[in-house]
Amino acid sequence: MTAMTAASRVHRFRTRGLPLLGLLLAMVSATALAQDYPSRPVRIVVPLAVGGTSDLLVRLLAQRLTPMLGQQVIVDNRPGSGGQIGAELVARAPGDGYTLLSGTIGVHAAYAIYAKLAHDPARDLQPVIMLAEVPSVLVVHPSMPVKSVKEYIALAKARPGEITFGSAGSGSSTHMSGELFKYMAKVDVTHVPYKGSGPALSDLLGGHIQSMFENLPTLPPHIASGKLRALGITSKARVPVLPDVPTIAEAGVPGYEATAWFTIAAPSKVPAALVQKLNADFNRVLTAADTEARMRELGLTRLGGSTADAAKHFASETEKWNKVIKAAKLRVD
Repeated sequence: MTAMTAASRVHRFRTRGLPLLGLLLAMVSATALAQDYPSRPVRIVVPLAVGGTSDLLVRLLAQRLTPMLGQQVIVDNRPGSGGQIGAELVARAPGDGYTLLSGTIGVHAAYAIYAKLAHDPARDLQPVIMLAEVPSVLVVHPSMPVKSVKEYIALAKARPGEITFGSAGSGSSTHMSGELFKYMAKVDVTHVPYKGSGPALSDLLGGHIQSMFENLPTLPPHIASGKLRALGITSKARVPVLPDVPTIAEAGVPGYEATAWFTIAAPSKVPAALVQKLNADFNRVLTAADTEARMRELGLTRLGGSTADAAKHFASETEKWNKVIKAAKLRVD
């Protein structure tokens, strides 16, 4: 009887105690990982080409994070498929926190536009923090015979399919802002996707495409020099950087509003303790006076906050853009 009782206790420990012990060991290991992090360089993958707003923002933060963390923070541009090529790379990365993603609307909220993805952004990536948001601007090449949103709409209706607008790639904020405009203004303009805003903007400046819903930070010098003409801001209110440029809503498309946003995400395998440390580190650098000042100069609005705040934002934006994707029947194979 005693032997059987002892055997049954061993059995109970194996069936109940060992899983609990494993969980406790995993928690201790995750905490230790967070305390020692980082012990080597950290890579932030920007899934878009050099020169766009996401690239500018991440390079600004990496420059300030490097001395704070005591390790080099490397920016790695991996453009293509509206950000999904870089997103897949991060989704498949080890869960040690040394490979992070600079996420966007295209990666986290408008991925339903793609018929086939080798990864699931909602399952394979987790939010770390919201970094910033920024409006876009409907800009045209000066050769375009339009000086207002209403004139742009009138020309588009007179020449269906002939006017082109470039973007950072299918599903990107610069694409979705244009699709929302097309849907609400009931116009047919042709989308031309690139591997990032940088190359799209270069082609717009060269007159190879006619228009773009580009993020604000890259535009003021080109507008001031007359190389581009600004017709309307995509945000709900005008912006101090371009005070004379009306919102698209007030200039001809009532109710229109679209804002680009940027985030840091990590592979879903990264432990919660390390994600919280990363969140705290990014919050520290975002609230530094010199970082805030530079972001204001670029026209960016700082966000920050908790991982839960970021998750909530992902969910609401996914709902918004899925409605646009469905209504406009957008699909990329």
